[in-house]
Amino acid sequence: MMFKDWSISAVAAGFLAVLISYSGPLAIFFQAARSADVAPEMLTSWVWAISIGAALSGILLSVWLKMPVITAWSAPGTALLVTLFPGLSLNEAVGAYLVAALIILLVGVSGSFDWLMRRIPSGIAAGMMAGILFQFGLGAFRSVESTPLLALSMLAAYLVFKRLAPRYCLVLLLVTGIALSVGLEGTSLSGVRWQLATPQFIAPEWSWHAVLSLALPLVLVSLTGQFLPGMAILRGAGYTTRARPIVTVAGLVSLPTALFGGVTTVVAAITAAICTGEDAHPDPDRRYVAGIANGVFYLFGALFAGTIVALFSALPAAFVAVLAGLALIGAIAGNLVAAVEDIEHREAAVITFLATASGMSLLGLGSAFWGVVFGMLAHGLLHWRPVRSMGESRSTPAATPRAAKARD
Repeated sequence: MMFKDWSISAVAAGFLAVLISYSGPLAIFFQAARSADVAPEMLTSWVWAISIGAALSGILLSVWLKMPVITAWSAPGTALLVTLFPGLSLNEAVGAYLVAALIILLVGVSGSFDWLMRRIPSGIAAGMMAGILFQFGLGAFRSVESTPLLALSMLAAYLVFKRLAPRYCLVLLLVTGIALSVGLEGTSLSGVRWQLATPQFIAPEWSWHAVLSLALPLVLVSLTGQFLPGMAILRGAGYTTRARPIVTVAGLVSLPTALFGGVTTVVAAITAAICTGEDAHPDPDRRYVAGIANGVFYLFGALFAGTIVALFSALPAAFVAVLAGLALIGAIAGNLVAAVEDIEHREAAVITFLATASGMSLLGLGSAFWGVVFGMLAHGLLHWRPVRSMGESRSTPAATPRAAKARD
């Protein structure tokens, strides 16, 4: 029965979603690797781990739930690494990955996702997310100083593609950026060849610094910035599944992949719409094939992760910075809007954003942690109301008609 549901449009949607993920969000991984001075062999393991995690979870959930569940790695979680390396060791990062995966697994098994989301101020979560990603947007324009021709040409190409072919913008930008790197910067791609990936085991180390600076912010950005909009896209497309099985499977898959450098597996928010709409297939009951195809193409990405690493390593640092920054413009804008549109919590959200974007470090803990702390403190102080005792409530004089009228 499953083979009868296959279609070229669904397979093409799955392939495009993978290509977009490798075109934009993957560039953040290479910035994190450069900040940590990670060897190419270890970086290959990272790419293998995030690809295999997205592949297995996406295929399993799409087959099981008969809907296009598109999974990927946490791009904001990867962005956190750039702010924490090299102060955080790779082994500590893996320990934090495991803690985050375990927390997400418990959220999934307990079925508390929707309950938890109602209790996290959306403005504070969005402010932290915007603060984490903000530096990448700045990095795209800082690259103009070192490589003005390449950076400005990529920016111009981005605007043209966004205007003429928004759906394929990142893919076209990737191809154009590579061509510009070769033509303008003399980049040589002679070392890029097909090569199989060899995963590298990383022994985890646990520390409070890693848990507070990486694990807890990673859980927060994954739940609010990936699972929440990802589930909204699924439900907006008419799929009414509960979040419980999706969050549970993502948490389970994240545990073993963490040991090879894989950041948390999450529901895709950027590429999910490609596989859940009518372009994937007119019949919603047959769009799950796009989720399976997406997972299969991720398997190929995992298999040849070494080739992907060789390609990105050969390209200029400015190319990676510009690609990552432009790929995140939509996410930065969306979270900034979400942070300030709730007037009641606007001050707390802006405080969260500023503290996170500052890159501050205090007591060995990163800015994402302190952004949430300061934001929640501001939220509590600005909205705290003293609770009157029952006796005080009873002793309060009855409202006069004028007072009652004023309240009405």
